[in-house]
Amino acid sequence: MTQVHHPLDDFTEYPQDEMLKRARDHYADIRRRHSVRQFSDRPVPREIIEQCILAAGTAPNGANHQPWHFVAIESQAIKTRIRQEAEALEQAFYAGRAGEEWLDALKPLGTNASKPYLEHAPWLIAIFSQKRGGQQEDGQSTNYYVHESVGIATGFLIQALHHAGLVTLTHTPKPMSFLTDICGRDRDNERPFMLLVAGYPAAGATIPGHALIKKPLEQILTVL
Repeated sequence: MTQVHHPLDDFTEYPQDEMLKRARDHYADIRRRHSVRQFSDRPVPREIIEQCILAAGTAPNGANHQPWHFVAIESQAIKTRIRQEAEALEQAFYAGRAGEEWLDALKPLGTNASKPYLEHAPWLIAIFSQKRGGQQEDGQSTNYYVHESVGIATGFLIQALHHAGLVTLTHTPKPMSFLTDICGRDRDNERPFMLLVAGYPAAGATIPGHALIKKPLEQILTVL
């Protein structure tokens, strides 16, 4: 394949004092991002979700094969099916399958097997990773760094939804294979990566105090 390169003509360089201000402003904004478990059923226009998914699609990824697919679910009937399937798994999880250590770690968050937000929120976004397909989605080309790539894209999507003015919750019931069937995806090639709940917070929504504890810079950074 002949390599084609284009000028980097959309980079914007800022003075360093403005760079620092932008970094601080961004941190102040992203600190307001919280995992929310009480959602309003207030509708969110599809166009907003689409724009956020376009942003997710710009994430860096292996060989630019973009090994992801997003299924945005607005249908009430499908959301109800997902809640039923997910709660059946969660019942087993909280009944002991998770193990005592994991369940003890979750106690400060106050979570349990009941997941009403899966039915109540206006949007669920099922994120799938793809083993094959390549940039042209030919179904044959191997995709590379799939898990890492889809994880980065999911982070971009969470950031985009927050920036647009919505709240989110990541949900990962185990196993998630029921999502493949409900969403009509290719079981041989695709694997559910995460279920993302998106919408407006319910009136009176709360955040566990445990979730507000963030590690300080000296614990998460080493400079060499």
